[in-house]
Amino acid sequence: MNKIGYKFKDEKLFHRAMTHSSKSAENYERLEFLGDGILDFVVGEYLFKNCPDDEGKLTVIRSHFVAESNLCKVFDKLGLEKYVGLGKSYQGEVSKAIKCDMVEALIAAIYLDSDLNTVTEFIEKHLNLSEFRDIKNDNYKSQLQELVQASFKCKMQYVTEPAKNGFTSAFYMDEDKISTGKGQSKMEAEQEAAKKAIKKLFLIKNEK
Repeated sequence: MNKIGYKFKDEKLFHRAMTHSSKSAENYERLEFLGDGILDFVVGEYLFKNCPDDEGKLTVIRSHFVAESNLCKVFDKLGLEKYVGLGKSYQGEVSKAIKCDMVEALIAAIYLDSDLNTVTEFIEKHLNLSEFRDIKNDNYKSQLQELVQASFKCKMQYVTEPAKNGFTSAFYMDEDKISTGKGQSKMEAEQEAAKKAIKKLFLIKNEK
């Protein structure tokens, strides 16, 4: 556990955070629930104190740090896979979703084994929160999906059709049309629709 940079007083907490439900009823799921809340709070507090941007931009930046893809990188960087306990019924490699959940469970385990200051240091270090100024994520569809899933319970879809000089795309939440975009390809049109939806839904100011 050297890469984690924390020594557990109660190692059972760590092993529970690394145990899948296919292995035991004493698994990471309840810890993941707690860790998710701690992660949102710590990242949110850090950005509030250190990033001068408006609420909408802060939400986008936070979504980058707490996204499944980023937590999977943390899981791999810490070399956690060798500690994972899976039951015989589980087939295949450890999924991205499980990696993400186990990092959140690990956060909760550290918190329960120590205190908020200690787990805050862990999150700031291993999620590289100080690098928030370097974040440039132009994948607006990915950003929008993460933001909407975190804030709403609805169905999302793009309706994209050929148009003069390219394509037009409309982004819907349930039956409501939120935004439209144009582009020379389907992807460009959908990315433009997603960008406009982020600005509309999360009050992101227009970039210069």
